[in-house]
Amino acid sequence: MKNLTIDKIEVIELNIALKEPITISLGTFNSAENIVIKIFASNGMVGIGEASPERNIVGETQPAGFEIATFLAAGLKGKDPLAIEDRIQDMDRTIQGNPTIKSAFDMALYDLLAKKAELPLYQILGGGNTREIYTDMTVYLGSPEKMARQALDYKNEGFPTIKVKLGTTSEEDIERIRAIREAIGFEIPIRIDANQGWNTVTAIKILKALEPFNIDHCEEPIPHWNNTDLRRVRDHSPIPIMADESVFDHQDAFRLASMGATDYFNIKFSKSGGIHNAIKINAVAEAAGIKTQVGCMSESRYALTALCHFVAAKNNVVYFDIDSSLSHAEDPVTGGIQYMGKGKWELPEVPGIGGDFDPAFLDKMRTAII
Repeated sequence: MKNLTIDKIEVIELNIALKEPITISLGTFNSAENIVIKIFASNGMVGIGEASPERNIVGETQPAGFEIATFLAAGLKGKDPLAIEDRIQDMDRTIQGNPTIKSAFDMALYDLLAKKAELPLYQILGGGNTREIYTDMTVYLGSPEKMARQALDYKNEGFPTIKVKLGTTSEEDIERIRAIREAIGFEIPIRIDANQGWNTVTAIKILKALEPFNIDHCEEPIPHWNNTDLRRVRDHSPIPIMADESVFDHQDAFRLASMGATDYFNIKFSKSGGIHNAIKINAVAEAAGIKTQVGCMSESRYALTALCHFVAAKNNVVYFDIDSSLSHAEDPVTGGIQYMGKGKWELPEVPGIGGDFDPAFLDKMRTAII
């Protein structure tokens, strides 16, 4: 049987307006500036991937990612798209780092593999479509009053969990949680994310002060590089700690697990380099007895569909932060996961990832063909 080869690759900018600007401790974002990769195989099949560069977290941007993608694509042409580990090693040899843009290629390769096998991606990953997937919904930084109103709106819409962005001063952050709890009560779980906004002393102070407010866990309380003090925060915190920006790949996961620095890992494809490395991170977590969460940057519903396939295949993933597309003013995706309301996503039963992008939407975007 003749092996498949990669005939051409399209690199496409994907700009999506947000319903309103969103603010975290690292900055304010006004739109989703993503990149789509389409890999065309010699049998006529097309694998599709999406990356969401976030400069303040991964150090990548859409313009830089676009140029690097053309560089990576040139090195993959003519090669077997089903040999995913080899193709990932090709990209790593071509350029160091840049996990976000590599994640779009990774996703497209897995999409092709599943389409070739005529199976949904979750089955390729060893799973079954039996899990119920309910995302939390994020309240972004603002005044305590505004955040409380937003949290109440999300509760009334039926979301099972509220995620709250923090990471400024102790007085402001404590008041934000107090106001939200007064608005929504204590029955609905709250998760918090400081996005590295606190120092060690402040983090411990705030987490102790927030103990009475029934918090599930806190993501990345201090700067991502300070693994030693992350363990110190965990040792002194009554609230479980989740590593996010400090765990990009499986080596990071192994180091943090060995140090006893975290209770959970947050896995994001645009941070890990894609599905291939996400599998490794989750395996390290399982070996260390650490549960995981899947999260997102500013991805469209397409990349979130791939994320839900991963959830369906990995029971060690117990928290779902899959809400980015719900903040978008436009939806350029056809097929894919369907939003059923009240935070619930449902996976499609079709080969591959099971989605695509509206050609009319992509026609307006900058494109390179390699």
